[in-house]
Amino acid sequence: MLMLLHRGQLPAHRHHTHTHTHPACKGEMKILDEAPGSETDRASDQERGDRYETSHYQSPLLSDPWKPCRQTRAVVKEWSMQLRCCLGAVCGMQWYSYAALGIIMAFLSFLMDLSVAKLLRAHQWLYLKLEGNSLLQFVCWTLYPACLCAVASSFSHNICPFSTGSGIPEVRTMLAGIEMPHYLSLTNMFTKFVGLICTLSAGSTVFLGKVGPFVHLSTMVGAYLSKLCARVQDRNKDKEAGEMLVVAAAVGVASCFRAPVSGVLFSVEVMCSHFALSHYVPCFFSAACGTLTFGLFTVWSGDRETLQALFKTNFPTALPFYPLEIVLFGFLGLLCGAVSRCYLFCHQWMLQFTKTNSVLVKMLTTEKALYSGMVAFLLASVTFPHFAGQHMASQYTMKQLLTSLLDSRPWSSHFHNASEQLEPEPLSEWSTSGNSVFLSLAVFLLMKMWMLVLACTLPVPAGYFMPVFVYGAALGRLHGEGVAYLFSTAVTSDWHWASINPGGYALAGAAALSGAVTHTLSPALLAMELTGQFSHAVPVLLATLLANALARSQQRPSFYDALSISKRLPHLPSLKKACPLLPSTAVGQHLGVKLVQLQKAAGPAEIQHAVNTSSETQFPVVDSHVSQIFLGFVLRSELLILLRHSKTEPLEKHLDEVCCIHPASVLVSPHSTVQEVHSLLSVVGAQTLYVTDRGRLVGTLTWSEMKRILEDLAKEI
Repeated sequence: MLMLLHRGQLPAHRHHTHTHTHPACKGEMKILDEAPGSETDRASDQERGDRYETSHYQSPLLSDPWKPCRQTRAVVKEWSMQLRCCLGAVCGMQWYSYAALGIIMAFLSFLMDLSVAKLLRAHQWLYLKLEGNSLLQFVCWTLYPACLCAVASSFSHNICPFSTGSGIPEVRTMLAGIEMPHYLSLTNMFTKFVGLICTLSAGSTVFLGKVGPFVHLSTMVGAYLSKLCARVQDRNKDKEAGEMLVVAAAVGVASCFRAPVSGVLFSVEVMCSHFALSHYVPCFFSAACGTLTFGLFTVWSGDRETLQALFKTNFPTALPFYPLEIVLFGFLGLLCGAVSRCYLFCHQWMLQFTKTNSVLVKMLTTEKALYSGMVAFLLASVTFPHFAGQHMASQYTMKQLLTSLLDSRPWSSHFHNASEQLEPEPLSEWSTSGNSVFLSLAVFLLMKMWMLVLACTLPVPAGYFMPVFVYGAALGRLHGEGVAYLFSTAVTSDWHWASINPGGYALAGAAALSGAVTHTLSPALLAMELTGQFSHAVPVLLATLLANALARSQQRPSFYDALSISKRLPHLPSLKKACPLLPSTAVGQHLGVKLVQLQKAAGPAEIQHAVNTSSETQFPVVDSHVSQIFLGFVLRSELLILLRHSKTEPLEKHLDEVCCIHPASVLVSPHSTVQEVHSLLSVVGAQTLYVTDRGRLVGTLTWSEMKRILEDLAKEI
């Protein structure tokens, strides 16, 4: 039961009646959080009063003789204030922080891609230089990614252990209201950036991406920009930080793929349980700044001639697909949904196995670098081009793999019709030694399934979205090649079915599988923004919807939900997937120790004791300690001012006569569920909720208390 109270209903005798204003009130407001009682209070008050008087005639910088370059500092500060006024006259300072976030993340994304490309070219150059010596090529092929993964794991473990993994489950938890400051530290940002470069430089052998860690990096940059913006504007830091984290989640995706619209949709679907409409415009603005900056960097570097889609495609525009192919796209969506359930089952089993197997637990605790090197060596051995790698296009990078799979020309016609010739690219790597493309695609799908599940256990900074996207493209390509081959041989030429585009099926498969694994629809739009092929919007969306319907059946957790459950993060939407009855638990069963409370007849001694024993910003007020009837709350700042005045003049009045007792706008019953209280904290934005039973105060709930409750519930799963 939730009870709503209006501020205007408070009795008149509870309102503030103390009207005396101290001369040094401004100085006192700056040190409200300091405990009173010092012997030097009067001297400090006189010093602050003198400083206040001189502040009208000279700069505060000039009044501090110990600071060097006083005149220069004063001039710089004056120019800074003028610049701030000029910028603020155009638009709010937060809009400059949104633009800066997009530009910074685009620069970091471009710098990361450039570094990874150089390291990959160095590996390929060394491998080709050793041609003719299979043993040395094997050593080069395996040790290079193994060493890079070992370095990434050791670097992350020794400097900041929180930098490993995707980072999206932790960002989702923070956006739900739970504070996790160690995941937003500068050390974590530096470690994750360097470690991610090493992971991506291992190539398609390890088969990992950068989307998740880059979203995490974006939230770290956004957190620092929000602190800077709040300091400049003197605004609410908590509100600024929450809005900036939501914007940063969208910028992270937009900076990776130059896809601003799907980046915002990703932020809505994956990151936020409650998305405010006021976040839409900042998200789109910052994502557009990031996308434009990233595109300009690629043009200036000579990689592109103009701003265009990240992956070039040559789909036919006159007749992109036949109407009856909609059925085949729908079947592909169901197939991707079934494959996603198989992949999620294997992934969840592997997460459980790594936590129960004693050998793996010990290695992942003390020997992370050794484990990463061993797993990377195993994966590289399997993908060696003179072994199974010849059937998996192992020499292609992730970008080359996706570009080749999106080719619109049917590869199977190269073998069926000798008169039709294809260029060496992209067929050369998929049909080495004259093997059928069906065999190569089938081997790729079978091998990459368990390899990707195994790679997800690596304790390195890595993303898991792009590998699934590429895997879905390969699944769709195999389906499209089968359809093209079947109709080119079994159907008469009057139907002209030989012009079926397998690349369209690859595009639909990529969106459908990645959407089913993450339980989102944004990959459908992402696939179209990546390629610029909006002619396949309907079949891609249909396949993604059907795949999601099959993957979401029976309330199964998504990929990110499984990671949150495995890490036991206090993220309620994920915990609901593991235990549907968990959110209906009464909050009264998990109430902790009561906060320090005051009675309305409290004197200076009781108030002094409450201020000294608690650091809360507000204190609940009850009628008496015996009745426990809840009246409202008083602010810590008002109590500190009251105590300071009580030292200069004796105070014989009670608390309710000299302080304003604020009514609580929302009261919670102990029979309210965890889901209801979590929604109140998230939507209403309250920092403290008071739990009352028939008017009696029985406890309080804050975000820290909610975090403790969710962590206790996660342990029961």
